[in-house]
Amino acid sequence: MAGILDSVNQRTQLVGQNRLELLLFKLAGRQRFGINVFKVREVLQCPPLTSMPRLNSYVRGVAHIRGQTISVIDLSMATGGKKIEDISKCFIVIAEYNRSVQGFLVGSVERIININWDSILPPPKGTGRASYLTAVTEVDKELIEILDVEKILNEISPLNTDVSQDTLDSLDVDSNADKIIFIADDSSVARNQVKKALTALGVEIEMAKNGKEALDRLNELAQETGDVTDKVSVLVSDIEMPEMDGYTLTAELRNTPELAKLKVVLHTSLSGVFNQAMVKKVGADDFIAKFHPDELATAVQKWIKVE
Repeated sequence: MAGILDSVNQRTQLVGQNRLELLLFKLAGRQRFGINVFKVREVLQCPPLTSMPRLNSYVRGVAHIRGQTISVIDLSMATGGKKIEDISKCFIVIAEYNRSVQGFLVGSVERIININWDSILPPPKGTGRASYLTAVTEVDKELIEILDVEKILNEISPLNTDVSQDTLDSLDVDSNADKIIFIADDSSVARNQVKKALTALGVEIEMAKNGKEALDRLNELAQETGDVTDKVSVLVSDIEMPEMDGYTLTAELRNTPELAKLKVVLHTSLSGVFNQAMVKKVGADDFIAKFHPDELATAVQKWIKVE
């Protein structure tokens, strides 16, 4: 199974083309789910797990893999489903999110598909499980659910979103221009984490749930004066978003005269396989791996000052 991921690092040609590859898997039922291949390090048959005291109830144990101890999270339980049984017949998807490596216990792993981001849509409203989804898409006439892994991880081990006093003391917060900081992220948890961190800078925040929504709103703001930077100082954008990803959003900004001067900070959990050349290719100004509030606040303040 690990062999299907051997060429993951050769897939960066998809970047900037509004495309991605999804690894499809199932949990404890028939529903299929997807995870971006760029986040995946390895897929392997579930090894024996070691129980440890005081683990979160969704963590089935820890595995010792290639000299590293990795927590293994039952994705079915973590999203309100039933416990995955007989883990000896199951798989672990080892992925890197927010500067750490986790193992996700899944029932089975199917295949990798190549798909356009514009085919990936926001989740439907009004369903209980939708709170754990960032997007959905259709494959072989079946709905594929894309989980909000950042929400799941934050529920298991909440991140600190407070900017430290030392960092605040080092920043010239009072000099911040009276302009908007714009946030684009499909995860409600991630949006709120970024908002809380940047609110410490004393700036107004506006948010969008994906790249298309952000682009539409930025165009609206630009029409008021002819240049979006009269209203917005910095865009902090995730990379993975339904309908339009962060790379494509950045490229669209650079190709639109009224938007081209906007400072763009790409802020993503794709830290393990990030390719700096792709940031330069689409014209972003900075990249920060999620999530460290001091680093984020410092970077945003820097681009406000050089505006």
